[in-house]
Amino acid sequence: MPFFIFNPEICIGCRSCIIACKQHNKLPRQVAYRSCVEVERGEYPNLQLTFFSIACMHCTNPPCMRVCPARAIYKTSEGIVLVNQDVCIGCGYCAFACPFGVPTFNPEGKMVKCTFCIDRLEEGLDPACVSACLTGALDYATSALEASLKKKEGWIVLKF
Repeated sequence: MPFFIFNPEICIGCRSCIIACKQHNKLPRQVAYRSCVEVERGEYPNLQLTFFSIACMHCTNPPCMRVCPARAIYKTSEGIVLVNQDVCIGCGYCAFACPFGVPTFNPEGKMVKCTFCIDRLEEGLDPACVSACLTGALDYATSALEASLKKKEGWIVLKF
């Protein structure tokens, strides 16, 4: 089961992860599978910016999948949550159910979301966002053990 892991201490907010994702998935300008959230901490003159790269968490028990009336959302044996575009009716229930608001409409009115670059993983490659991260702040783990070891090093495990 793959987990995105993230280290906000080394993220510089360059958004190369977002661009790589959009390029790999050939997404139009108005659609993004990943976002970068900017958080201000501290007070002037000691203000700090922290960035968080966020995408689908590929939840253990995905709320988006539970509410989909068309059953278009499914989980692979590897734990990756996907949307079957041939079955999706574009009702948007999944976006409302997702605690992170991840699923979004594509220009055809269907719901889309991060695929964890399953096509790249099958070829032995890292997800596009991970490959493009300039500082190594975004990575992934393939097991809970690997993720827990990274967590001890100050990484955030992005799994819900």
